[in-house]
Amino acid sequence: MKSLCVFCKIVRGEIPCYKVYEDEEYMAFLDTAPAVKGHTLLIPKKHYRWIYDVPKFDEYWMRVLKITRAMQKTLNPVYVNYYTYGAVPHAHIHILPRMTEVGTSNVRGELDIIPPEIPKKQISEEEMKEISGKIRERV
Repeated sequence: MKSLCVFCKIVRGEIPCYKVYEDEEYMAFLDTAPAVKGHTLLIPKKHYRWIYDVPKFDEYWMRVLKITRAMQKTLNPVYVNYYTYGAVPHAHIHILPRMTEVGTSNVRGELDIIPPEIPKKQISEEEMKEISGKIRERV
């Protein structure tokens, strides 16, 4: 039998978590290696590899908003970031309540940017037009 992924084990109750939200289709819990205080992961209970494979994509993001509103009321962040890394092979959205403005230093004196800045790629105007046109044709 194929072993379950870590998030499937959390859903089944085989691994404990600090749950912040649960309904029939989704579960949210605090990240055990948080980038910031309150760092939460929202996952579908059913296994999907990528968030774009989750049916009712809009409903998935509405749960993110619901959790964000609860964070705003309880943690009073300056703003909230969302990330979808895909490092764990189970769809998940990182919800990060941010306590400082973008680009300011945190308490350790580090620039408060999560994830670290991704190197920028130089793309010609011609290629940008080509890419945008191809995507636009298929929307």
